[in-house]
Amino acid sequence: MSVTQQQVLDSLARVKSPRGVALTNANVLSAISASEGKVFFSINVDAAEARAWESIRAEAEAAVRAIPGVTTVMVALTAERKPGSAPPPAPQPSRGTPGVQPAHAHKPPHGSQSPMARQSEIPGVAAVIAVASGKGGVGKSTTALNLALGLRDLGLKVGLLDADIYGPSVPRLTGLRDKPELNDERKMIPLRRFGLAIMSIGFLVEEETAMIWRGPMVMSAVTQMLRDVEWGKLDVLVVDMPPGTGDAQLTLAQNVPLKGAVIVSTPQDLSLIDARRGLAMFKKVNVPVLGIVENMSYFQCPHCGTKSDIFGHGGARHEAEKLKVPFLGEIPLHMAIRATSDAGNPVVDSEPDGPHAAIYRAIAGQVRDQLKGVIAAA
Repeated sequence: MSVTQQQVLDSLARVKSPRGVALTNANVLSAISASEGKVFFSINVDAAEARAWESIRAEAEAAVRAIPGVTTVMVALTAERKPGSAPPPAPQPSRGTPGVQPAHAHKPPHGSQSPMARQSEIPGVAAVIAVASGKGGVGKSTTALNLALGLRDLGLKVGLLDADIYGPSVPRLTGLRDKPELNDERKMIPLRRFGLAIMSIGFLVEEETAMIWRGPMVMSAVTQMLRDVEWGKLDVLVVDMPPGTGDAQLTLAQNVPLKGAVIVSTPQDLSLIDARRGLAMFKKVNVPVLGIVENMSYFQCPHCGTKSDIFGHGGARHEAEKLKVPFLGEIPLHMAIRATSDAGNPVVDSEPDGPHAAIYRAIAGQVRDQLKGVIAAA
C-alpha cells in the first residue's frame, strides 16, 4: 500500500505543538519524504525550545507509524540556536493557551547529568565496538565487515551496524538489497548473511539517494538504528562509523557504553593525522581504543608477489607505539580484497583458507582477547 505525503500531513495535523498549535501550522516541518512505506522528515525548532519539543517528536513519529502501509518512520528533531540570539529568558506566566507554558520555559532540571549518563546497554548485546577512521577512503567499511566475519569464525555471535549515514557501504559489500521487516513490537529485524545480523541505513533508502542530513537528523538516525532494531542475543555488535569525529560518533558514545574502538588508517601521513584525531576523540569520551589497523599497508602484486609500499609502510605501527595503544595488524592492498568486496562476497567468507582471511582473523583474535571479560560475563 502506497503512503502519500498528504496522508502524513493529515496525520501530523492531529499533533499539537507545545503551544497547542497543529504541527502542520507551526512552521516547523521539513519536506516530507514518503516512498514505499518509508517516511522521513524533521521538525526544525530553535535550540532554546528543543526540550519542550522532544515529546512532540515522539508523538509525531507514533502518529505517522499508525498510518496503514507505513513500515519505517524516522523523525529527527533539528534544534539550532538562531545567530546572535541570547540565552532563553526566565520563565514567565503563559499568555497563550491556558495551562501551556511557552516552549522556551522548559529548561533542563538543575544539576542535569552529563550526556554520558544517558548510556544504556542494548538488550541482548554483550559488547558494542566501533570501527572508525579520521577520514574516508581508507577501507574502514571493508575492514569492519571482515573483522565481524573474523569474530564469527572465532565462535562468537556477531552483528554489524552500518552507521555511516552519509555513505552506507554495507549493502554493496554484503550484496544485500532487501528491506528490513518489522516484528510485533514494530522493531526492525536485521537482515542475515554470512551468519551475521546486519543493519544499514542503506537498506532503507535507494543507493543513489543523496543523504543531506543535518547533525540532529544524524543523531536521531543513529539512535534509531541502535534502539529500534531487534538485534537478538549477540556477543559483539560491530559498528561501522562514518569517517571523522562528528555527531554520529558522539551520539554512539552517549547512547551505549562502548567497549572499545578500532581505528583504521593507511600508512600515509595525511591519514595518520586524521587517525590521531579519531583516537583522541574516543579517549576524550572514555572509550577504550582496542588498537590501530594499518590498511593498504603495502601492494602485493598478484602475479609475482612483489611488495611495494605505495603509501609508505609502518606509519600506523609507529603511531600506535607512540600513542601506547595496540597495533592490530597490517592489511595489504590486494586485488582479491577489492574484488570480493565489490562482488558482495567478503574475502574472509569467500576465501576462508587464504592469507587475507588469516590476517583479518588474527586482528579479530586480538579484539576478542580484549573483550573476553565482557563477553564471558554476558
